Amino acid sequence: MAPVLLGFGLLLGLYILLYYNCIKGPKCRAQTSLRGKTVVITGGNTGLGKMTALDLARRRARVILACRDRARGESAVYDIRRESGNNEVLFMSLDLASLDSVRAFAETFLRSEPRLDILINNAGGVGAGGRKDGFNLIFQVNHLGHFLLTHLLLHRLERSAPSRVVIVASSAHQNGQIDFETLQQPVEGTLQDFQAYCNSKLANILHARELANRLEGTDVTCYAVHPGLVNTELFRFLPIWLRPLFVLISWLFFRDPTNGAQTSVYCATQEGIEMYSGRYFVDCWVQDPWPQARDDAVARKLWEVSEKMVGLAA
Repeated sequence: MAPVLLGFGLLLGLYILLYYNCIKGPKCRAQTSLRGKTVVITGGNTGLGKMTALDLARRRARVILACRDRARGESAVYDIRRESGNNEVLFMSLDLASLDSVRAFAETFLRSEPRLDILINNAGGVGAGGRKDGFNLIFQVNHLGHFLLTHLLLHRLERSAPSRVVIVASSAHQNGQIDFETLQQPVEGTLQDFQAYCNSKLANILHARELANRLEGTDVTCYAVHPGLVNTELFRFLPIWLRPLFVLISWLFFRDPTNGAQTSVYCATQEGIEMYSGRYFVDCWVQDPWPQARDDAVARKLWEVSEKMVGLAA
């Protein structure tokens, strides 16, 4: 029995060291108040987005949860108001799988809100299939919808400057590739879904890079962030046979949403990082993404192709 207990103790000790040094990640230390500031966060009704919204609400920001599901969005509003003591938390309907919904959200927001200080493009999806717009659903939700949303709100961000755009990307971009011939095509199957997800996360980083170039000389800055491996509902689309194994692995080795939100909060609130506009942040610090995410020519072409896809260019 003693050797078993000793072995268990050693394993537990190693896990604790691993958790606090590698898994948990650093905490955002910025004490910035956001009183008088307005934040829009997509997918703020659950997981990573909800914890990001809660942190910003505690900083006294006016926080708008831009979510697809009204019931879950309004429930999240209730939770965040109660936990933060901030009643300036609101739900607004946004379905990134529909470009019409993105336009309707932007129209409603611009009509009702006089300023926008922080836009956090957080929502993400891994589900397969297509919608009425005819694009790869993963690529549309993770990139195209956010691309259009950012464009439609950009003037308000400029008018409210200094302001920021935070784009939640992923280390999965390392497996991504931008093939302009197949970029928008729907895919089927778990492996194809994963590849589409990686491609969309690469697109997120390239979007931030090109957006920063186009915003040079303004007081609007943007940042792409990797939140770490986070245990959220993003993987609810996994095949049933994979879920039991994934639940165990994610419980042991993934961050919880509060820890995963720290880099998004950092890029939204930390003073003095404006010089890093367009860069990629991991664990509350700037890092170089993989080479394909630093290709300015591809970033520029992706911008132009995205404009055509969402109807901003002929």
